[in-house]
Amino acid sequence: MKRILTNKVAIITGANQGLGLEIAKKYAAAGSNLMLCARNGALLDKALEEVKKYAAKDQVVLARQADVSSEKEVNDVVDSTLKQLGACHILVNNAGIYGPKGNIEEVDWVDWMRAIEINICGSVLMCRKVIPHFKKQRYGKVIQLSGGGATNPLPKISAYAASKAAIVRFAETLAEEVSGFGIDINSLAPGALNTRMLQEILLAGPDVVGQDFYERSLKQQESGGASIDLAAELALFLGSSLSDGITGKLISAAWDNWREWPDHINELESSDVYTLRRIIGRDRNISWGDN
Repeated sequence: MKRILTNKVAIITGANQGLGLEIAKKYAAAGSNLMLCARNGALLDKALEEVKKYAAKDQVVLARQADVSSEKEVNDVVDSTLKQLGACHILVNNAGIYGPKGNIEEVDWVDWMRAIEINICGSVLMCRKVIPHFKKQRYGKVIQLSGGGATNPLPKISAYAASKAAIVRFAETLAEEVSGFGIDINSLAPGALNTRMLQEILLAGPDVVGQDFYERSLKQQESGGASIDLAAELALFLGSSLSDGITGKLISAAWDNWREWPDHINELESSDVYTLRRIIGRDRNISWGDN
């Protein structure tokens, strides 16, 4: 997969640490020109210098401090990318936060809504701005970071869980909206990574996040968690021509055999596999629940 993004331009949000930074490194090593963005400018400056080490001399790696929940700042990021790098082919919507932790009736409502603004509205705003450009060039890739909240309830972390489920359905919907334009839009489930977000849970403690989730997080810390490198590899695969035709799917870096999916494009297109769906009685051999 070396240099498979040569002459491509990618925007990566939340690129100053954690998985976003790892994806940026992979993209730079693969030949992509990059626009990195994040809210924390100091961390972003450090990330920029680190990512540049993975790029060849003919590549351009830029960074712009931005809050993806601000329409103006989103517009500035995309406009700057098109002006300075001449194009945009890939959008990696990685920016996200856990939000407040605790029972829904106890958490701060402003903080809860802030998580929704970043996790859902931020990704939607980025898509709204890049999709017209993707349609015009009849090519584009959107990689939407999801998480455990999309497939499982997360008591006491409701803003995160709700937003991660919502953004997957948005990605599935948008994939159908842009059908016929050569644009692939997929959600990526990276697995339980040992990043700053894990430290947030451990610092919050069992009384806030719940004993079960806290204990699982402790075990995750001890085991090393899911592979951040594998998650970044999947993001690279989805940003490259190797994944052309794969769209509207929720893909697990660790559990899915995604490297072989290009051999089964027709089956993927004609099936609802790897999407959000309702489990009905027949799926669990229950005869009384549905007709």
